[in-house]
Amino acid sequence: MSMGTSGGARSRRRTGGMNDINVTPLIDVMLVLLVIFMVTAPLLTTGVQVDLPKVRSSPMQADDSKMLVIITVDEHVYLGKDEITGAVEEKLKTNARLQEERELFVQADENVKYGAVLRVMAAARSAGVEKLGMITDPLVVK
Repeated sequence: MSMGTSGGARSRRRTGGMNDINVTPLIDVMLVLLVIFMVTAPLLTTGVQVDLPKVRSSPMQADDSKMLVIITVDEHVYLGKDEITGAVEEKLKTNARLQEERELFVQADENVKYGAVLRVMAAARSAGVEKLGMITDPLVVK
């Protein structure tokens, strides 16, 4: 029996290339980026007080061809000329014309609380309204 002096498998391991990619540094970098984005995301979404711009617009004709929900200053809700008593969503779901057209316009008094308008808009969306518009008075410039 003779022993080889070439080193055999041991020498092949030293000279051969590495077959696997070391992903540990990549994972470390991704985790650091994840933490950075988790910390900065809430800072980007905080509320900032904004004065909304006043714009010129042409008046939209309010006629009988449009389904109209009116919200008064005392938060009474009307579908056309009829006052909605009870659940707004149920009244909108049972309106055949609204279910066919899937379009509704909201007209609210400027002194109505924002939450009241949002509740009506959410009820309209739940009732299946796909197109929801807001009717406002245009800015009159002299």
